[in-house]
Amino acid sequence: MVLVERATPRLTELLAAALDGSGPAIAPLDAGLPSARLAELIDALGPDSVQDTEGVTSARSGPGAGVAEGTAVVVSTSGSTGVPKGVELSAAALRHSARASLDRVGAGAGERWLCCLPVSHVAGLAVLVRSLTGGTEPVLAERADAKTVTASGCAHVSLVPTQLQRLLAEPGAPLAGFSSVLLGGAAAPAGLLTAARDAGVPVVTTYGMTETCGGCVYDGVPLDSVRAEVRGDGRIWLSGPVLFSGYRGGPRAPADGWFRTGDLGALDAAGRLTVRGRADDVINTGGHKVIPGEVAAALQTCPGVRDAAAVGQPDPEWGERVVAVVVPADPADPPALELLRRHVRERLPRYAIPSRVVMIDAVPMLSSGKHDIVRLRQELLRREQTEAESVTY
Repeated sequence: MVLVERATPRLTELLAAALDGSGPAIAPLDAGLPSARLAELIDALGPDSVQDTEGVTSARSGPGAGVAEGTAVVVSTSGSTGVPKGVELSAAALRHSARASLDRVGAGAGERWLCCLPVSHVAGLAVLVRSLTGGTEPVLAERADAKTVTASGCAHVSLVPTQLQRLLAEPGAPLAGFSSVLLGGAAAPAGLLTAARDAGVPVVTTYGMTETCGGCVYDGVPLDSVRAEVRGDGRIWLSGPVLFSGYRGGPRAPADGWFRTGDLGALDAAGRLTVRGRADDVINTGGHKVIPGEVAAALQTCPGVRDAAAVGQPDPEWGERVVAVVVPADPADPPALELLRRHVRERLPRYAIPSRVVMIDAVPMLSSGKHDIVRLRQELLRREQTEAESVTY
């Protein structure tokens, strides 16, 4: 297990050895986490040894449980449960994911990747694997600011929506020289994709998770040898050589080769996948099921809205009510509830229309770039309990 503060050449060397079998499997962890959380993750993953940010390795007492044969990397994830678990990814799965990604974006010989995502997450780690698989040296950056991106000399980069939004706002078109900009981690607002493509940025939306070595569906189309289905329960199921081997100290990968995700989706006539949102976030209002991600996507296209999310709150009559959480573009002139309701009504069924709106300065975010819905619900509850600083129409 390797503690990392950022991507470093040392980590890249350890990863290369894990991939070719000359070194042990590694489990990168963010050394900047609170000590209690870091200790919890280390206990959950149970490594034989821990290497700190200075490269000093210390053995742990007691034998650690072995990983599945061929495992190169164990990535910590808590999914939607908050309980840490290690996802074992084989060298074969990681390499296939990297090769399929390089082929899909048309990466040429010698074209380098900029790594500006946390390497303790699968998205950042995947950038390093693509570089190693393509025979290039990754450019390692602590952040995706305009100066760093422009000076990188890279052809390819992976970003989360917040990073892309900030770069588009910078003068000088810092992404102009890139051949591909992979966008994942969270659903991208339609307006953001339109703005990027209007600016000539070659954005490719990606969908996947730690259990699939990161993105395995690009612009709705599965990568080579990957299959996607939406079954009767509306869930997205994935299969292919990019699947994980199992969970550290837990269940193995499904024997039939199909992984049931926690996401709801739809396939069009051409087989293109649309991700509708998380199944466990569904709001049940008056017997109707509302997908918060679809409400948020509609709200994000409303004039006067910079960002938005949607959550369910208990309601004595309807079971739950739909609440819009909005970051106004101009805090001095926030959009009114009726405007937001009308905007959603034009795009979604009537039962999905928010009955309440709460204005906030920013939606809390996870390090992966997704909205932190758990923290958001806690914040809304705190506001209700204190009846302070909540703007409700």
